Amino acid sequence: MGHLEFGQGSSAAGNVSLATKNNPSLAEARASTRASRRSWASWTVRAVLIAISGVLCYSYGPFGLRGLPAAGLGFLMAMVILLAELRMRRAEISGLAGGVAGGVLGLLASLLITLLISRTAEPEATKSFLEFTSLLALVYLGIAVGSSKGPDWRGILSARPVKQAVENAPAMKLLDTSALIDGRIADICETHFLDGTLGVPRFVLHELQLVADSPDTLKRQRGRRGLEVLQRMQKMPGLEVRILEKEPPGAATVDQKLLELARESGSKIVTTDFNLNKVARVQGIAVLNVNELANAMKPAVLPGESMRVLILREGKEATQGVAYLEDGTMVVVDGARRFINRTIDIVVTSMHQTPAGKMIFGRIDERTDAVTPRVGGTPGNAQNQVPRAATQRFDSAPPAAYTGSDTQ
Repeated sequence: MGHLEFGQGSSAAGNVSLATKNNPSLAEARASTRASRRSWASWTVRAVLIAISGVLCYSYGPFGLRGLPAAGLGFLMAMVILLAELRMRRAEISGLAGGVAGGVLGLLASLLITLLISRTAEPEATKSFLEFTSLLALVYLGIAVGSSKGPDWRGILSARPVKQAVENAPAMKLLDTSALIDGRIADICETHFLDGTLGVPRFVLHELQLVADSPDTLKRQRGRRGLEVLQRMQKMPGLEVRILEKEPPGAATVDQKLLELARESGSKIVTTDFNLNKVARVQGIAVLNVNELANAMKPAVLPGESMRVLILREGKEATQGVAYLEDGTMVVVDGARRFINRTIDIVVTSMHQTPAGKMIFGRIDERTDAVTPRVGGTPGNAQNQVPRAATQRFDSAPPAAYTGSDTQ
């Protein structure tokens, strides 16, 4: 029962965030309150700084000033500090770092120039003027040039390590619940056609556990098969399967969390879900659809080729018969309705590609009279010989893959 409590807590947190999203006025009021608090705190600190600066100058009397002129000097110094603060708030970190580095280099250069000036025979007033002028000029130039060139330095220093890290980063592929329940992903991994790292988010594993604990027998079998497929993949040598703990905040459903996680990490999604496939591609997320791979691997048949098929049932038209290839491809044969439960030779006339796969149209081959009755053929026995992929009607829309919504 621990997973049920976890699911209830997650849904409660999701309801709170959803209520905040659905109430823009409440969110704006909270943001305004936080902003006003920060503003009052910052202005209080600034007022304290101005007061302290005025009191210090009034007490110590710098440059021979006394009374109000000294306090006015303190106020002026505080205003200069506040203006510098406002300017630095708008600067980037790279610009600040570049300015500091440039100021230090300018200070070192001015010290070298001061050593050279001190060894000249010029009057002391001229030496002091040149020393202070070089100090101000070089420090200012160092800060100005360093702050403007800071972003360029950051790009130069970090370009090569970042590029190398991106090149060395393994390609992550996130497994959806539907792909694990389908099971064909394990066969693909065994043939080494899928490389890189496979990631299973914790929320996908939790959803798979809920399906495996379902009171419905069919759902329970599907969930257990998904867990068995995942365990089988973890035991495959040379295949890395990671359990990802990260869960994107704010997403309500498992599909939304999976899409957000793929977008943040730049990963691909492995799924058999028709709807998830479409939504991910609309958002520019790469998808590896097992169904599309299976359709692409079906053998190509050209018009005019001959083949031998077993007619299993009648078609939509009055004279049509329907057969299936070993991979489940539907074959519609014109004039073959009278040959149900018989193997006949046909000629391919055309081929039609649908979102669910390929459909082949043909006619009876008139060049041969080879019509082979099925030994011991009865409608029931013939139906038992149909491949698993052929058990659904090809002329209907593709069924939506399991998304986990039936576990709620």
